[in-house]
Amino acid sequence: MDLINKYCNSLSTYSRFITREVKIGDVPMGAHHPIRIQSMTTTDTMNTIATVEQAVRMIESGCEYVRITAPSINEAKNLELIKKELRKRGYNTPLVADIHFTPNAAELAARIVEKVRINPGNYADKKKFETKVYNNSTYQAELDRIRERFVPLVRICKEYGTAMRIGTNHGSLSDRIMSRYGDTPIGMVESAMEFLRICEDEQYYNIVLSMKASNPKVMVQAYRLLVNKMIENKMNYPLHLGVTEAGEGEDGRIKSAVGIGTLLEDGLGDTIRVSLTEDPEFEAPVALALVNRYKNRKNPERNDCFNFIENSTHSYYLPFEYNRRQSHEVIHIGHTQVPRVIADFSSRSEINRASLFGIGYSYSINSDKWNINDMAADFIYSGEQIVDFELPGMLSVIINAEKWQQNTELKQHYPLYTESEFLKAGNIHPQLNFVGVNINTLSDELIANIKQRNNVVLVFNTTSQHGMAEQRAMFVKLLAMQCTSPVIIKRFYEELKTEDMQLYAGTDMGALLVDGFGDGVWLQASSCASQVQINSTAFGILQATRTRISKTEFISCPSCGRTLFDLQDTTAKIRARTQHLKGVKIGIMGCIVNGPGEMADADYGYVGVGIDKITLYKGKEVVKKNIDSKDAVEALINLIKENGDWIDEPTALEE
Repeated sequence: MDLINKYCNSLSTYSRFITREVKIGDVPMGAHHPIRIQSMTTTDTMNTIATVEQAVRMIESGCEYVRITAPSINEAKNLELIKKELRKRGYNTPLVADIHFTPNAAELAARIVEKVRINPGNYADKKKFETKVYNNSTYQAELDRIRERFVPLVRICKEYGTAMRIGTNHGSLSDRIMSRYGDTPIGMVESAMEFLRICEDEQYYNIVLSMKASNPKVMVQAYRLLVNKMIENKMNYPLHLGVTEAGEGEDGRIKSAVGIGTLLEDGLGDTIRVSLTEDPEFEAPVALALVNRYKNRKNPERNDCFNFIENSTHSYYLPFEYNRRQSHEVIHIGHTQVPRVIADFSSRSEINRASLFGIGYSYSINSDKWNINDMAADFIYSGEQIVDFELPGMLSVIINAEKWQQNTELKQHYPLYTESEFLKAGNIHPQLNFVGVNINTLSDELIANIKQRNNVVLVFNTTSQHGMAEQRAMFVKLLAMQCTSPVIIKRFYEELKTEDMQLYAGTDMGALLVDGFGDGVWLQASSCASQVQINSTAFGILQATRTRISKTEFISCPSCGRTLFDLQDTTAKIRARTQHLKGVKIGIMGCIVNGPGEMADADYGYVGVGIDKITLYKGKEVVKKNIDSKDAVEALINLIKENGDWIDEPTALEE
């Protein structure tokens, strides 16, 4: 990997990126220490006992650090009582104070807890969404003003041995950063670097960095750019990984896996927090499931594909921006088509109309019609079985090549070849052929052959523990050899809990999709989940990577002591009313800190501004203020209707 693109030790071999050690109480981070797990309380910080009891539940679920919000001086003072009560109960877990807007609270908290988190976008700035023009002189004057506000905290942390996280959030970049860099990953990096330079001028280095965003693509690019910048400047600060406002349930877990898992795959990350709109004790087990995959991670055997990626230049692989790999279209696969979903039916003893219900198709006997929902798979793989009933027009069948050769007249059936079968085949389908390959069978001969054809789709397989890197190397080989055939990413999992399967697939497939690799996904999961869950996972990964939108996206913060209404209950109510609005993004934020900025690219926002008071946004513009929470969900629905984004929820037959 050339230095200009370098952001990890290796693109083909798993290797932790070694950072400096940061001392946080008795639980140091970075260097050769394990990846640490953390979460954040959702209680009122002034309620000492409630906060302590929730912190205990978090610790017992796996948290090694507990973060607590301190929005004002009063909450910062109360951190001392919380800490004393935890220590009295025998819990020595380091505490982290979360600070926004209030330097005086940070300065007090730094004398009490083991770590403080500050957001450079709002620690010394107030975000007004104003566009200003700065010349070098006025920009420097702003930096001098920030230095004056920030240095007292740095000196206190240095004196008390307190660690600090400089945590940039995509949606809360200052107007100053926005004016020069825009709402971009490089702007996020520079926001942190400004504060980091001040710390280093003060010879203070007990620092952790983060680059959070609700969009996993942006989050991944920002962390990679940050590491690249650190390598350039001979820095090695630990990384706190997280997808902010990931949401709840399956969606929140998959979205977190896509962002966090992509970076873990490349050896980045020293602590992680999974941000779910659920009680915080449910976050640590998800984080642990992600992290535990990298204990004793085995690397694949060396292969010539790895030579292309390790020596990659700008012409092959751009890790800091999204560019979908160019491919030509083969019957609605590739080019500008959305990634396709293949459902694996090869283990079924029989395939009938009812079998298709789990992948988005339901057949009405009375009307003799198929009803198709927004998460309907595009292909089924039947192995040796021929599907002998009339299929819905959107669905096709993939069968093994030898079986197809015996039944070439079949409609909506296409062959799947191995590499050797394909090279020997005298007769192939005139329109669409699938060829399954792994890193050892993706030969130069095969690539040269399919480059002469416009009717071949490759299926990338892997059995390696570090399979994502293998499949990425295969994509780069295609790029190097200028092969534009579409590619389906296939992964196989067996005997996993459903949630673990979702996390693993989100990591393995999502890591490729966020880099623009893949024209479809094929998820085979044996003894892991139902067909409905497997199908939902495949579409969830495409949704999280924003490569195929099949449902409403909810950008929902995980709640904390600043939250001004019942976030979980409200999110459930909004989801129930709006989950059919395909492609609409709704931000649900507990307070103004996680408000218009954190929603970043949401279409509509629902933000707490006072006790049970809600303000509604269209984009980043306030449209209705101080609505009673009991009326606010209905007001949100009306706002969506007023702006022409509402559709009535379809009935089963309309689907």
